[in-house]
Amino acid sequence: MTWTPPWRSLTLRLTLLYMALFCTSVGLMLAALYVGGVSRPLADVHARIQAESDALVATYDSSGRDALIRALERRAVQRGRTPYHVLIAPNGAVVAANLVDWPTVRGREWLRYEFGTYASGAEEEHEAVIRDLPLAGGYRLLVGLDTEDLDEREDLVFQALSWGAGVTLALGFLGGLLLTFAVSRRLESINRAARAVIGGDLSGRVALRGSGDDFDQLSATLNEMLERIEGLVGSISRVSDNIAHELRTPLSRLRAELEDLAANEDAAEAPARSAAALEEAARLQSMFEALLRLARLQSGARGEVATVRLSELLEDAADLYGAAAEDRRQTLATAIEPELALPGDRDLIFQMAGNLLDNAVKFTPPGGRIALSARREGGDIVVEVADDGPGVPAQERARVLERFYRVAGSEEAEGFGLGLSLVAAAAERHGAELRLEDAAPGLRVAIRFPASRGPAS
Repeated sequence: MTWTPPWRSLTLRLTLLYMALFCTSVGLMLAALYVGGVSRPLADVHARIQAESDALVATYDSSGRDALIRALERRAVQRGRTPYHVLIAPNGAVVAANLVDWPTVRGREWLRYEFGTYASGAEEEHEAVIRDLPLAGGYRLLVGLDTEDLDEREDLVFQALSWGAGVTLALGFLGGLLLTFAVSRRLESINRAARAVIGGDLSGRVALRGSGDDFDQLSATLNEMLERIEGLVGSISRVSDNIAHELRTPLSRLRAELEDLAANEDAAEAPARSAAALEEAARLQSMFEALLRLARLQSGARGEVATVRLSELLEDAADLYGAAAEDRRQTLATAIEPELALPGDRDLIFQMAGNLLDNAVKFTPPGGRIALSARREGGDIVVEVADDGPGVPAQERARVLERFYRVAGSEEAEGFGLGLSLVAAAAERHGAELRLEDAAPGLRVAIRFPASRGPAS
């Protein structure tokens, strides 16, 4: 297996991109959690401290120190977040306090202050938001609220962010490597089959695991494509052999006629020799025109697409080949529903019907019967041509659709073995289903045109 550096792998790059998107989404989620669970509650705490401290300063300014102390004592027993306060005299003496620790030197007005308390002999960590205010007369007032729960929540968010991002990156990178290796192995099996085909081995196929996953579906599709390519290449090889075989005899005859014409000095035989040579040339031209039409059909060349009045078209085809059937004392019966119509190429559909009727007339013995029918089944239209001739063995029905293929015993019949090939190509061009069935005796050819389907684009 060809080794591909991990950093050149599309799978790894996509994995890294997914990791980046995932980490970004986790970061946004944690940011939203921080805003809703920490930032906004802290803002509410600041607003409450602002309002309470402003009211306490107003009490001190209007009623003095003792009124401020009573107000601080009332505040200390409020429910909710534990309120803290410290009132310090100008000489540094503590006048009132329920904090066990505080900054000895006044600094910023707002601060988040950590301190410890002892309960049942164990130290407990606390955090509070404190507002440090100077009062008239040199006093100092610290007012705050306990925010230990918000601090723990904040620590939890940052721990989740750091650990989550690290674990996500590590596992994502490892998973990306494993995924890259697994995908590379599956792709390598496809590459091996493709390289085998490039090397000329058309029998190579992509191994299926039977899981039904995307790779199995892709492999199945590629196998179908390879099988189709192998069939087409084999068909081309058989067609080449058949063309060489079919051309050898008429070209030899044409050359012989021309050589005789050139060597023969009897002017009376010249017209006959010329007519024979022209007949062979016309036969060759007819063969190449049929091959050209078939090639155009199979290459997807478009004809004129319009609404085809199928009932009228089939009646015209029956009238055209009815005379040939009468010459061979055959009966051509029709059972065509009126007003049948479908979108398609009128010339192609007429040629399909003509080729089928021509084959039926050609292979049905004198006194035999040919039936042409057309009917609607559900939304589909089914056209059938049946005869009571020798028919086609079941094992050869697929092969008679190939160019130049002839059933054993029919080599002396007129034509080139292209009639059914043209019918098959035209049916495929119209998205129709072609079936060859046993008419017991004889052959029945059925063409099913699906509802609302015209020639493939």
